[in-house]
Amino acid sequence: MATSTHFASQPRVPLAGSERKEYAETVTPAMEAAATPPKKAAAKIGRFTVSVVVAPKAPLPMRRGQPVERLTRATYAARHGANSASVKLVKAFAKEFGLTAAPIKHPGRCTVHLTGSAAAMQKAFGVSLSTLDTPAGRFRVREGVIRLPEELSGHILAVLGLDNRPQAKPHFRAAKKKQATNVSYTPVQVGELYGFPAGATASGQTIGIIELGGGYRAADLTAYFKTLKLPAPKVTAVPVDGGKNTPGDANGADGEVMLDIEVCAAIAPGAKIAVYFTPNTDQGFIDAISLAVHDSTNKPGVVSISWGGPESSWTGQAMTALDAACQAAAAVGVTITVASGDDGSTDGGTGNNVDFPASSPHVLACGGTKLEGSGSTITSEVVWNELTNNEGATGGGVSTVFPLPAWQQNANVPAAPVAGGGRGLPDVAGDADPTSGYVIRVDGQTTVIGGTSAVAPLWAGLITLANQQNGKTAGFINPMIYAASAKKAFRDITQGNNGPGGYSAGPGWDACSGLGSPVGTAVIQVLGAGSASAKKSKTSKKKVAKK
Repeated sequence: MATSTHFASQPRVPLAGSERKEYAETVTPAMEAAATPPKKAAAKIGRFTVSVVVAPKAPLPMRRGQPVERLTRATYAARHGANSASVKLVKAFAKEFGLTAAPIKHPGRCTVHLTGSAAAMQKAFGVSLSTLDTPAGRFRVREGVIRLPEELSGHILAVLGLDNRPQAKPHFRAAKKKQATNVSYTPVQVGELYGFPAGATASGQTIGIIELGGGYRAADLTAYFKTLKLPAPKVTAVPVDGGKNTPGDANGADGEVMLDIEVCAAIAPGAKIAVYFTPNTDQGFIDAISLAVHDSTNKPGVVSISWGGPESSWTGQAMTALDAACQAAAAVGVTITVASGDDGSTDGGTGNNVDFPASSPHVLACGGTKLEGSGSTITSEVVWNELTNNEGATGGGVSTVFPLPAWQQNANVPAAPVAGGGRGLPDVAGDADPTSGYVIRVDGQTTVIGGTSAVAPLWAGLITLANQQNGKTAGFINPMIYAASAKKAFRDITQGNNGPGGYSAGPGWDACSGLGSPVGTAVIQVLGAGSASAKKSKTSKKKVAKK
């Protein structure tokens, strides 16, 4: 029987946003200075799986930067799940090139997973693959653009996983040797300083956490929460793309995982925690967020993300696909909180840069402060900036990719550095300085950790308390918190900056502390009023339509 050449005979067109730059090692300055390691033959690459993001049945209707209505996960899948014609074409394409297509398990996700050999992948997607040995490990890499048969143009929006270089880093900072001026708090104490409701619980709620490495030990959680006089949370590890709970290094990603779980669960006691473990690649990152958003089993109402990388380190297709997953979250009533980065206004690069996915206009970007106080009294709070002693500073600035959102029009965001950019971040702030950090238990050790990685789960916990008290998930909260009526919900941070040539704090929103740190009970009230207002507006529109 002759082999079909239906797709192979077609002209090839580049997939928009798929260009990959040459691999550049950025783990440490020493690694950057090392000679470029040799590439190895593609024949040595084994079988692997890619994620093909296809067109939806219909675009998600948006108005002023937010979905026009709240949908259930089932309704979202029915209206905006994968286009059946696109899926059919991709499966036929896969079969012709010797790739195996897996069934779509979650109908809300527009992702088809294809598995095959390196040779088949290269022919199918018009790329050249090679392996690269680096100080951080061996990776499969590609450079240049992906080229697809022209019939697939418009049907395939992204192809992720051909390249598995590390995409992001965790945004946590362990405190250095204790200095006389250092202070530290449990998450409960931070919540008290910020006026979170005393004794509140989040029973019936679930918080999702995205992790690109590391793991947790149940014994550590039991011991930690015993010291807080709180019940240990019920934690479920959800594997994504072969990722799993793999605790091992207290100085590595385990610190991130434990910080996220312990802060979330201490702020929102009684909430279930679902941890989505995935490989540290653009494919893994996006697949994990998409799964969490459409997870009809665990049903998280809030998703916390403490990983990211400079916008310049992402391909356009990956940013578009990840932002689309965040739009879907907004549509189904899931709030996503994201750390804004720990390297100040440069985000570890040259000039001013912002971190993605914090720069997505469909997430709550969380910046950092240095907090001092006792009990419920804050004596000082300024922008986190410890760059002079190599302990980091809060990320923040203006996106070069995403335009200024409608809900940020009156925030006096600085002009975008390039045409097309403009989204300012962070949106909010909270304690992040490791010199005023969080007491955390990691791999049997008690330590103090800071970073904007602590602020994303802090806000995730607060929003989860709001969801429980208001009887409904808050969903996409940015339009609510930028409203003039929400000013009471924030403690305005007016002192400090996030680096030389960066941004300074001042009255109102700024590009290092956002709107400010939370006034807990007031935030809950604002989110409750916002949800009620949105529901009332939707009801009114239906009545008008009937008339």
